[in-house]
Amino acid sequence: MLDTQLSQWLDAQAQALDLGQCDPQSVLAQLAAGGVLRIGIDQDLGGSGGDLTDTLEAMAEVASHSLAAAFVCWGQRAFIEYLLHSPNQALRERLLPALLSGELAGATGLSNAMKFLSGIEALQVRARDQEYGWSLNGRLHWVTNLRRSGFVVAAAVEREEGGAPLILAIPDALPGLQRSDDLQLMGLQSSNTAALDLEQVQLTRDWLLHDDARVFLPAVRPGFLGLQCALSIGLARRALAEVESHLGERSILQEPLQQQRQALEQSVTELKAGLLDGRFLSQPAALFRVRIALAEATASAVQLELQASGGKAYLCEHGSGFARRWRESAFVPIVTPSLVQLRAELQRQARNAA
Repeated sequence: MLDTQLSQWLDAQAQALDLGQCDPQSVLAQLAAGGVLRIGIDQDLGGSGGDLTDTLEAMAEVASHSLAAAFVCWGQRAFIEYLLHSPNQALRERLLPALLSGELAGATGLSNAMKFLSGIEALQVRARDQEYGWSLNGRLHWVTNLRRSGFVVAAAVEREEGGAPLILAIPDALPGLQRSDDLQLMGLQSSNTAALDLEQVQLTRDWLLHDDARVFLPAVRPGFLGLQCALSIGLARRALAEVESHLGERSILQEPLQQQRQALEQSVTELKAGLLDGRFLSQPAALFRVRIALAEATASAVQLELQASGGKAYLCEHGSGFARRWRESAFVPIVTPSLVQLRAELQRQARNAA
């Protein structure tokens, strides 16, 4: 259960968060105050205990109120997950307290890297070795949680001299690092989503997360993609709850509601089992299929909510919450890795196995 104060704030601000009428600076502070960022992290490290499935449930509950807030939460928690998997203990000790308190924003700039891992896209940032570290050049086209008061972004970087790509943490205050204005999205406007340009950015070696992206990325992919599924889970559950509230006048929807709930929770159970037993490390295709199933469940749930709401969904006075969820559901299939990319990867794996 989310903190009551956080739940009330999310409900009150959901529309403003989506449309960009809420100060994006406040989102992370509210999530931190509600204790969400510490869930699933060992108490020895400053967390509140639990495992990744506890994080998943908390993030899904945030998404049931506001997908924009959940998107920010996912970016923050994904960066924390990178730190937890990094052999750079000194960097983890330096950054983790400020990330858990919400003082520092963590941005997961590894969407491009996950596509690189599947052979879909080349890396967009390059590093030239220097005596002190690296000189970085390139562009990250779409990164969330780039809070203007301070952020650190993870990026996979191609080495100009050849060799394994690097995973680096890049702080915001470096000369040559330029944040664009917020991207003009259809929704999710208060998520601090922007592009980053890097021109001869000088980064020292103490910001290294891992020296081999091909080793690191598969290790963090279950957390990256698994927690991303919380967006689908929370939105689908909320839409189905709205359907239930209309059953008195539309009892014909009782059976499809039960069927959709059963299918949704079956996928959630499969996701949790894979996160806990580690099967997604060696069987990424199983995780891809769960992600696809949950995205499809979200689309079906919002469509059922429309049927349950009837014409009221098209009246601004009554349908603003539905309209927001409709926009939010349109984002689920395209967040990296998109459903098209996942299906293409599954098809490629099937061909190679034949």
